[in-house]
Amino acid sequence: MGKNGIGKSTLLRTLSKVQKPIAGAIYFEGKELSLYSENELSKKLSLVLTERLPESQLTVFELIALGRQPYTNWIDTLSKTDLEKIYLALKQTEITHLKDHRFYELSDGQLQRVLIARALAQDTDVIILDEPTAHLDMHQTINIFSLLQQLVKQTQKTIIISSHEINLALQLSDDIVLLTEDNLQFGTTAALIEANAFDNLFPNNLLKFNKSLRQFVMNKT
Repeated sequence: MGKNGIGKSTLLRTLSKVQKPIAGAIYFEGKELSLYSENELSKKLSLVLTERLPESQLTVFELIALGRQPYTNWIDTLSKTDLEKIYLALKQTEITHLKDHRFYELSDGQLQRVLIARALAQDTDVIILDEPTAHLDMHQTINIFSLLQQLVKQTQKTIIISSHEINLALQLSDDIVLLTEDNLQFGTTAALIEANAFDNLFPNNLLKFNKSLRQFVMNKT
């Protein structure tokens, strides 16, 4: 979490090896990230970005099946295991009924579930999502946050997201990384509230953090 331009997306792209670190090094499971091949890393970490998909005729099933590319053979034949992972991902995201639809026929909320399903089919221990609710309305946003929380409980995977939906994140996250201009704080919501970490997150007086509500509210004074 953090305000616009603070570096949330840059951090996630760096953690997923989409871009090189500005400084320092990243270690994943005791090994420097730069030493992983693309195929090695794709079996450990999956990524869901906010970029729009290129035009194609892919169905929902075919799009999710792309998550199995790190495991398929050179002619991309799907094995029994691949199919099991794809159908499980469809079930976990509750979109089995959409599997034969073209992906461009979907609503933004449905498409976001498809992209999450593709990451689930990839079957990595870590899933990173950059602003997964950026194009969604409030109802769809709550649905996606609830889905991610449910998946953590069901699959025991680590799901890392960046989000501007601060109040929802405060309610649903297990741990928070809070970025500011001169600091980085990490901990549970309760621990960061106790440390007054949210009190000066925004530069103006329009929003203030209410400790008792554990939410940001409009400042009416």
